[in-house]
Amino acid sequence: MAAESLEAAIQRVGSAVGVLRDSKVRPHTFPVAPEFTNWRSEQKAWRTTCALLDQSHHMTDLFISGPDGLRLLSDFGVNSFANFTPGKAKQYVAVNQDGYFIGDAILFHLEDGLFDLVGHPTVANWLQYNVEVGGYDVTLERDDNSYDRPSGPPKLYRYELQGPNAVPLLEKLTGEPLPHVRFFNMTEFVIAGHRVRALRHGMAGMPGFEMFGPWAEGEEVLAAILAAGAEFGLVRAGAKAYSTSNLESAWIPTAVPAIFGPELRGYREWLRVDSLGSLGGSMNSADITDYYVTPYDIGYGHVVKFDHEFLGREALERLAGTPRRAKVSLVWNPDDVVSAVRSLQEPGLPAKYIEMPKARYAFFQVDAVLRDGKQVGMSLDVGYIANERAFISLATLDLDCAEPGTEVTVLWGEEPNSAKPAVEEHRQIEVRATVAPAPYVREVRESYRKS
Repeated sequence: MAAESLEAAIQRVGSAVGVLRDSKVRPHTFPVAPEFTNWRSEQKAWRTTCALLDQSHHMTDLFISGPDGLRLLSDFGVNSFANFTPGKAKQYVAVNQDGYFIGDAILFHLEDGLFDLVGHPTVANWLQYNVEVGGYDVTLERDDNSYDRPSGPPKLYRYELQGPNAVPLLEKLTGEPLPHVRFFNMTEFVIAGHRVRALRHGMAGMPGFEMFGPWAEGEEVLAAILAAGAEFGLVRAGAKAYSTSNLESAWIPTAVPAIFGPELRGYREWLRVDSLGSLGGSMNSADITDYYVTPYDIGYGHVVKFDHEFLGREALERLAGTPRRAKVSLVWNPDDVVSAVRSLQEPGLPAKYIEMPKARYAFFQVDAVLRDGKQVGMSLDVGYIANERAFISLATLDLDCAEPGTEVTVLWGEEPNSAKPAVEEHRQIEVRATVAPAPYVREVRESYRKS
């Protein structure tokens, strides 16, 4: 039997919010070892020595080739494509016709006419649909993450080295000084006799490279990295630590995609309901559009360029001069976090379980942020940074509440409790929080994108 479409599920349940809040779809899966040592030491490594992260399994690759590849990407991306030559990459951002965010992913320009879009499947689904209905002369090859792939290994291995010792480790591996590579530009190494492509990157803001190549060569490349890494304090980081790296660089991994208007009914009829993900958190508006954000709300204003025509351009031009919200970090009050954990050992209904180090329990985690009892924004990801000894969330707040030092409250837990498998019976609590810059870590704010 054919899988139910998102639109059919909405019609059956009666609302988009109802479908997403009770969705049985898993929050997200990182199909690698949870820990190789322990997640605290693994977090520490990307600050003090060098961490190796395996990104081979949890992301979706959409390979785009053909005469209309660049036109497709330009038509649906807010980014500039001027001078986007092979060997470069960018954080690709797509919006709907009203300028509201659909999703983002890393876009690699591998060769003339060949692109690789890497990330959560949200944007890959969106582009694939528009290829099918838009008459673009392109060829798509899709490689889903290892949880969803029908069979076989990934097409590519993908490893990331990050930390202050990443560069000297790579110089030992390659036997020569590393070339100067600007942020989000690519170079090539030879490791274990194999050609390795490498993106100058750093998920937690420290120096590093994301390296990739054919899956069949991955084990030999990995073995060489591990053999060379001992003297540089190399630590393998598992899924638990990896899932928190974005909290340091302030990348918000998911936001509810703005795909629920009448003009996108065809897309929802095309999209399987289990392709989207679940909605969790204390915010429980019946209107799905209340969950929408713009690129400006979540820190992507700098990538919006009006040098080309794209879906949503006119709306973003209107929004550009009058942003309503800003991305911030929220530092949760330690006493309130401890109180929530302590409630698990006290009589009565406990607070929602806070998992460490990443506390999100839905693909789209949306918790209401209050000031003086009024909602002033949304918390969109949450977890613990051992390097800072701080429990923080990434949020978008009204501008008059976004100044560092402002005191707010995060509602934690659902009222009423949804039917998601990850939600146990619990009571909603208020957690005091203090607004801080995003990125929260000073070194990351000052050095993340330096060339």
